[in-house]
Amino acid sequence: MFIQLRKMTITEGNAEQVVNRFSKAGIIEEQEGFVDLKIMVKKVRRGEEEVIILVTWESEDYWKQWEKSDAHIAGHKAKNNQAKPEYIIHTEVGKYEVKAVKKAVRKEENPV
Repeated sequence: MFIQLRKMTITEGNAEQVVNRFSKAGIIEEQEGFVDLKIMVKKVRRGEEEVIILVTWESEDYWKQWEKSDAHIAGHKAKNNQAKPEYIIHTEVGKYEVKAVKKAVRKEENPV
């Protein structure tokens, strides 16, 4: 498995705009090797907000295939002339290879 992580620092009160943008249906869901996309918002009381977007792929090769696809490139070209939204302060992107996964073990309930 392969994960792309996008960490975004957002001005106070605007995290939901990022959540809404990345929650919309898109073409990524139809891509071969795409597993899922998770959007997380860090709990804060006041100040800047943090949004983490995790995109999971079956392998790095599938992710590379998506990055080089005509659909992905066209989507970014369409946004080239648009200014970055003012509420986005900083974005950091990382790529990770999943080395291990632990899953919950459910104990069977004892019948009464």
